[in-house]
Amino acid sequence: MRVLVVDDDFMVATVHSGYVERAPGATVVGVAHTGAEALELAGRLRPDLVLLDVYLPDRSGIEVLRGLRTGAADDPFVLVVTAADDPDTIAAALHGGAMHYLVKPFDSAALAAQLDRVARTRRDLDRVRGQSDIDRLFGGPGPAPAVPAGGPERMPKGLTTPTAELVAGTLREHTGEPDRDLSASECAEATALSRVSARRYLEHFVSTGAVTVRLRYGGTGRPERRYRWVG
Repeated sequence: MRVLVVDDDFMVATVHSGYVERAPGATVVGVAHTGAEALELAGRLRPDLVLLDVYLPDRSGIEVLRGLRTGAADDPFVLVVTAADDPDTIAAALHGGAMHYLVKPFDSAALAAQLDRVARTRRDLDRVRGQSDIDRLFGGPGPAPAVPAGGPERMPKGLTTPTAELVAGTLREHTGEPDRDLSASECAEATALSRVSARRYLEHFVSTGAVTVRLRYGGTGRPERRYRWVG
């Protein structure tokens, strides 16, 4: 997957480029620091994905997002990566066709999950055979299943369907309200799993889009990852 990184901050662009290069199958094909440069590089390089900042020196990233949406089948997917977390900007990104929205700062695991999601969506587009495939691409009319259809053989290696259902049920029960979320440690305690196991299932659900994750910063040390079921 060929990725164009757009950020006005040279250091942040470098960090995000490093995150991309660590992800299997992803490579950075260009870096832009202005909206005009982003549109020019996107037109010339034809990336599969654009990591798009909102605060750019010459224009809003939302304006760039609209410029990237030409209606062509090979338009790039866009992942908005920004410090802006206000409802208006989020709504504009959603209506503009962004694949997802990550609020800075985030870690490499959060970006890797979204890169994996884009890669799977690209593959699924080539496999559309009917309405059920289309529903999966667009999110479906109802809640997504806790475990992929097809049973344990469709789960990542080392994960099992019964345990995935246990973790999913715990998340649905404890994080049903917008301001409620769980850490891996709290999920482990509620499910009687080890923290390492709980986090593996949580990160799997993040990669499927069923769970969102945010970082909570304390006084010292690494930020805590907090998970919420969105279905």
